[in-house]
Amino acid sequence: MLTFLSKHSSLLLLTAALVGFALPTYSAASLPYLPYVLFTLMLFTLIGIDQRSLVKALFNLSAWGYSLIHGGVTTLVVSSAAIAFGASTELLLAVTAVCATGSLFATPAIVRSMGFEPLTAMAFTITSTLMMPVILYVNLAIFSGDEFSLDLQSYCLRMVVFIFGPMATAYFIHKNVSRSHLTRIHGKLAQFTIILVFSFPFGLSGQFRFLWNNDRDFAISMLLLALGICVLFFIIGLAFYWRMGKEQAYVAAITSGNRNVLLTYSVAGAFLGPLYLPLIGALQLPIYLQPIVVKFLLKQTTSKTCNLEGK
Repeated sequence: MLTFLSKHSSLLLLTAALVGFALPTYSAASLPYLPYVLFTLMLFTLIGIDQRSLVKALFNLSAWGYSLIHGGVTTLVVSSAAIAFGASTELLLAVTAVCATGSLFATPAIVRSMGFEPLTAMAFTITSTLMMPVILYVNLAIFSGDEFSLDLQSYCLRMVVFIFGPMATAYFIHKNVSRSHLTRIHGKLAQFTIILVFSFPFGLSGQFRFLWNNDRDFAISMLLLALGICVLFFIIGLAFYWRMGKEQAYVAAITSGNRNVLLTYSVAGAFLGPLYLPLIGALQLPIYLQPIVVKFLLKQTTSKTCNLEGK
């Protein structure tokens, strides 16, 4: 059963978002449990990654260069487009807050499910999350007309719990469990981690259903905006890393498209404006549609390569 779920995880992630939309009450009820799922997901993913290699990757300037692309370049492109189309201050605050947001902590598990090595995705996820308060502060200073503040104490606590805590635990496990046992255990955990990811599209998409019920035209506008943002994020990541190889480019594109929007909301709260929460809900469908699109593109590329080699 776990093998089946892991194999068809891309389609099931999208299905989880649709089920959450169809059952908004149950979706909202699951929200308080998502932080616990997040910790478990990070720990299970980190167990399968050599911690020394991860720390080395975090000290690599390329990982921090990615975080500037993830937050800074996307902010520049998206805000320029929004201003060109005459976006309101509230909409600018919402979209630039999404741009500043670090990558979703579930990204390494999603990358692994697609057959890519998760180490780079994990390094990109951590650096983009650590860079987030800096870029978010700059964005709020530029696009907010009011005074604002960031709950940095809460943010630092979340970093300790959701990043450094799992890293320390995984390091302890690697030090005290033999590699052969760890490899066998992680073979099963790797299948289970993608199931944990299902809870995120399910738990967040219900927020969009509430907007859909109250103002359908506005909800459709938010969905189209969310789709456009995700496409831009993906293209930016792909374009900047294409010269480094197909796998690196797709990992960067996937990492850029996934955004930990709830963490941003917990840090900045009401300073993000009234349109941020509706945008969070609308983002769930394009975010979890992305793995299906990537798998299709990879399949097409592989098919063309095989045809050329056959000739």
